[in-house]
Amino acid sequence: MENLIFEKVLEGLKENKRMAICTITNTYGSSPGKEGFMMLVFEDGTSFGTVGGGILEAKITEDALERIKKGTSKTFTYTLNDTDLKSKCGGKVDVFMKVIGSREKLLIVGGGHVALELYKFAKLLNLYVVIFEDREEFGNRERFPEADEIVLGDIVTNLKNYPIDDRCFIVIVTRGHEYDEAALREVITRDAKYIGMIGSKNKVNYIFSNLKKEGYEEALKRVYAPIGLKLGGNTPPEIALSIISEIMLIKNEGKLEHWSMGYYNIK
Repeated sequence: MENLIFEKVLEGLKENKRMAICTITNTYGSSPGKEGFMMLVFEDGTSFGTVGGGILEAKITEDALERIKKGTSKTFTYTLNDTDLKSKCGGKVDVFMKVIGSREKLLIVGGGHVALELYKFAKLLNLYVVIFEDREEFGNRERFPEADEIVLGDIVTNLKNYPIDDRCFIVIVTRGHEYDEAALREVITRDAKYIGMIGSKNKVNYIFSNLKKEGYEEALKRVYAPIGLKLGGNTPPEIALSIISEIMLIKNEGKLEHWSMGYYNIK
């Protein structure tokens, strides 16, 4: 059962689900659940595995959902008596609830020079990074050793099949406008928190014009293109910094202004 639970955890991480692994760490007296019993609870209330069933399991599920909502892990002690859980067992159990999953994901579409620098910034910020590439020489573990996922193959097909939700930030930086346009077309109506595409104003206008003719005019309003903040500089690291800065601005609901109070205003 333990191996099956870990398999479910891996599936949940890939789908960016938030979960709680509930493990009985100690038992005292009579209890339906034994030390080492495990149950995985998902944020939608579904579960896998068992910690003994009955009233105890229902209460653990309830508390796990609250932990998932708060995003914090915690150990609980449950007393199985008439007062607390209306149980005749009379024992106690300690249950550790470990909340995992639901990290913001950065989906980098393309594996070129800017993508590589963007990946480095993203890992420093503890984002879950997914690289989409159709060229093995630009989408491999040697190039992106700490990427959480490398999705190799037809980019449009892989984007279509990949779970995208409002915890995903998408950056389109492929090797040409045709690939950028195809990728944008595939994700433009998905539920991503952020969609950005690299390119000059001329390139962006060309792609936007094509997509408007296909009926995507309203959807295009949510696309950040040309991508990034105007920080200056045109090297791959500088461009990547402008992109990740824009993403952090959206992610943290920040303000595009200076912290500086000015020399004469500091008391």
